[in-house]
Amino acid sequence: MLKQIVCPVSKDMINEQIVRLNAIIGVLLLTAGFAFDSAFFMLFLMADFFIRAFTSVKLSPVSFISHWLTNTLKLGEKRIDKAPKIFAARLGFVMLLLVNILFLTGAHTAALVVGGIFVFFAMLEFALAVCVGCIIFTYLVLPFYK
Repeated sequence: MLKQIVCPVSKDMINEQIVRLNAIIGVLLLTAGFAFDSAFFMLFLMADFFIRAFTSVKLSPVSFISHWLTNTLKLGEKRIDKAPKIFAARLGFVMLLLVNILFLTGAHTAALVVGGIFVFFAMLEFALAVCVGCIIFTYLVLPFYK
């Protein structure tokens, strides 16, 4: 199944180590938001995803930390295509927007469910380098372009 996945492509490349650290930091921030019952962490994470998904700013705050950690821990570099990660960041932004709306309107259980899905997707990226954005692109977006 995963061998048939088609991802968006671009000429821009990024370091996979930074992407994977971004994922775990996102999990930690969202978890902190729920643990401390504070929208601050979730709003910060949503803003970070907005920067990554919709602007040309080179590093968002979370990406800056991931970049610093990659250099400090000497994790090395593995170049990967940036386009799938931008698509995934857009999906992440939409999920975090929904989490924030639900959380701020008092629908904490629904926010927790959507947040749990976000955490699951981010952990797949962090632990296994599986881009759920590519899977969604292949089965839910690409068929409309054929």
